[in-house]
Amino acid sequence: MRQIPVDTSAATVMVAQSPQPKVKDRRTGERAMDAETGAALSTVGVMFAANGEVEILSVTVPESGISGDLVMGTPVALTGLIARPWENEFNGQKRHGIAFRAVAVTSLAAGASSSKAA
Repeated sequence: MRQIPVDTSAATVMVAQSPQPKVKDRRTGERAMDAETGAALSTVGVMFAANGEVEILSVTVPESGISGDLVMGTPVALTGLIARPWENEFNGQKRHGIAFRAVAVTSLAAGASSSKAA
């Protein structure tokens, strides 16, 4: 599957929705797990602002890659952010989109307050 790296260096990224467990099957409530590592996955809604445009993205991240208190409005860094185009067919209807995945989502709020104190 094609993976496209996303440059976040010129973007402002903030939490729009706190981390939530990613569900594999809504009927059973089965939790989504990383196919390679077996790590539990979560999704974090982020506001991604760059080049005068703002998007709300849902980013999948391993639970172990979530650090800091990620509440709405918290500035964050997205480590290893990639975009993956996807397409599927369900009941004869084709659907497509872009899925976002990161290695880690890290709060920048703690770093900002500790640097002011130094």
